[in-house]
Amino acid sequence: MKYAMLIYKDETALSEKQCEECYRDSTQYAQELNSEGKYLSAVPLHPTATATSVRVRGDKRMVTDGPFAETREQLGGFFLVEAKDLDEAIDIAARIPGGRWGTVEIRPVVDVAGLPVTGAITGDTISAATGASTEVTVAKGAVIRGAAN
Repeated sequence: MKYAMLIYKDETALSEKQCEECYRDSTQYAQELNSEGKYLSAVPLHPTATATSVRVRGDKRMVTDGPFAETREQLGGFFLVEAKDLDEAIDIAARIPGGRWGTVEIRPVVDVAGLPVTGAITGDTISAATGASTEVTVAKGAVIRGAAN
């Protein structure tokens, strides 16, 4: 089952050095999860000061700068993982580096038939970008792995 690991923290609480450490540790953890076949994605977010909120009511679109709600902790990013059950998801979430400074919320992902699988990355796309012949396989409907020949 797929789980989203939503990482909430006070975005002003970390120094620049701590942020760099968190990104480094998160990258290392993502590599570890990937080698175990559990990694689907990880997405750190810019601070809420860079956010734009969009609301649509009827045929009116309202666009405002900043986050929708004022809260003590903000969504700083997320991991998307594959876990056999909630217990395994909890074990994965407990090791996410951003959780040291905030909260990791675990949410099961709804599987909706007909959604595209991880964008439009193909062997041709990778070959064009790298100049190498590449084989692309899709595992568990979301992970794209490639190996240059």
